Amino acid sequence: MTNKKVWLITGAGRGLGVDIAKAALAAGHAVIATGRDPAKVAAAIGRHDDLLAVTLDVTQLDDAHVAVNAAVARFGSIDVLVNNAGNFYAGFFEELSPEQVRSQMETLLFGPMNVTRAVLPLMRKQRSGLVVTISSTAGITGGLFCTAYSAAKFGVEGWTESLAPEIAAFGIKTMLVEPGFFRTELLGASSTTYAPPTIADYAERTRQTVTAWRGMDGKQGGDPAKLAHALVQLAALDEPPIRFVAGADAMQAFEDKAKALLAQAHAHRELSNSLALGNA
Repeated sequence: MTNKKVWLITGAGRGLGVDIAKAALAAGHAVIATGRDPAKVAAAIGRHDDLLAVTLDVTQLDDAHVAVNAAVARFGSIDVLVNNAGNFYAGFFEELSPEQVRSQMETLLFGPMNVTRAVLPLMRKQRSGLVVTISSTAGITGGLFCTAYSAAKFGVEGWTESLAPEIAAFGIKTMLVEPGFFRTELLGASSTTYAPPTIADYAERTRQTVTAWRGMDGKQGGDPAKLAHALVQLAALDEPPIRFVAGADAMQAFEDKAKALLAQAHAHRELSNSLALGNA
């Protein structure tokens, strides 16, 4: 097929990564599916002639270079990179340890940076490519219990917005994906680490929040398989969206944030305008 692309997907051993890999393969594309355990990745996706499972810990830049080299050796190019690997350190900021916060940044922010850094030289040489990064509505609006996660996702938003004009001249595009609540295993025990309660002032809210989120796991409204198919469709467009808002709850979060920003911009308009040099 003339529109066959080569996809490299991180975090493809479970959750949304598996669905994206399956959707890309079903559409006739080739997939380099990566994860810390390639055997687990291959088992989760299933056997396919156009599938290559490769070891990749996104926090290790050397792993990213090895994965890119393996992709080129097998398929000759990488057309679509999907930065999907993720985890979740949940808790009130004072109860999250500095090490947990740094670990969150390593996976969610520096991880996509590592893999993208390894892929961009190839895409520049090709003068084409698409960098898809799975962000979150938590990267648009912060919330209770999400200080580390939102900090990392807000970083992803700023990094991608700034990267886009740097690489556009080489025919490389970016797309941020902004899911609301999807059944992606993010709230499962294998992905979520809750900060141990250590401060009495937070104890009751911690209990309530952890109970609610554990009860939500596997019952979120969003269908990851539908999201994966939507991403394959969007990636095929000549002009993929800069941001794809995924889900009705995500749309509501975007609209609420837009209204809040406008209200904040206008709240002290006269004082803001008075700050120019020479204005009284």
